[in-house]
Amino acid sequence: MDAAAAATSGQRRWLPWARRQAAAYLSAVGGGDDGWAASAASAVRVVACFLAMTVTTAAWAVLMLLLLPWPCERVRQSNVYGHVTGRMLLWILGNPIKVEGLEHLSSTRGVFVCNHASPLDIFLVMWLAPTGTVGIAKKEVGLCLVSVSVGQAGIRFWSAKPESQATLLPPVNLQIIWYPLFGQLYVLANHLRIDRSNPAAAIESMKQVARAVVDNGLSLILFPEGTRSRDGRLLPFKKGFVHAALQTRLPVVPIVVTGTHQAWRNGSVRVRPVPLTVKVLPPIWTDDWEEGRIDEYVDMVRSLYVRNLPDSQKPLDALAAAAARKSD
Repeated sequence: MDAAAAATSGQRRWLPWARRQAAAYLSAVGGGDDGWAASAASAVRVVACFLAMTVTTAAWAVLMLLLLPWPCERVRQSNVYGHVTGRMLLWILGNPIKVEGLEHLSSTRGVFVCNHASPLDIFLVMWLAPTGTVGIAKKEVGLCLVSVSVGQAGIRFWSAKPESQATLLPPVNLQIIWYPLFGQLYVLANHLRIDRSNPAAAIESMKQVARAVVDNGLSLILFPEGTRSRDGRLLPFKKGFVHAALQTRLPVVPIVVTGTHQAWRNGSVRVRPVPLTVKVLPPIWTDDWEEGRIDEYVDMVRSLYVRNLPDSQKPLDALAAAAARKSD
């Protein structure tokens, strides 16, 4: 069963539970979320998430080692891990979640893009990403000591100096490798990292990623803003997802997430029972896209997010432009 079907069949069972948990949480603290009881309730849930994630990550890490000769199968198994772990963590945290447009995730392969304002966004895309989806993340400048290939021959590591990155497949930095269990699983799963400090190298890396995606019948998922928004407002989009779409000719599928920046605020370890909404927009077909119109495509996709996000998450320039139009 794919992620969309699983989410549809399971939502009736666990979404009412999540709503009851949120109501109980607020009731325990007298309707607020800033007291000691709220902090204690959140701490218990966060610790439970960590322990549950440790168990599933350790189990799948063993499976990934057994699947070393089959890189594409490792990608697919990492998606199964995401479906199980992402859904479980969201269930433990208890945020009410409304998902719209799930049919757009299951109907086609694609370049899936999602706005990013909280760690909860990662749990959501882990849960919802269709099987056969490979992730792309940024690489911090200067920390690339190890790289990993996605070739049919299996996983391969080698040292990488910054000046040689243009000829390498997307690198994985040493920092994420040493995240306990999760970092090693990320590497074993063949998910990818792009160095954005060198535009030419990043574009070349994206082309090689695209070839691997096409050859192996995979999809891509990435955060087009390139980093997490600190206040929840939409940031400018990078061009990487358009380059990926041009190289693969896969449709771009926007995933609009709201509420996560309030549920898990920047700089906080407390998770609040704020309702979350995930809206999957219809695919944007890219068969007739042209290399010379990249900026136009970036602006077009970002405008869809501006129209679908609440005012609290729209960029300030968009709100100012809307206010100016009303005053005219």
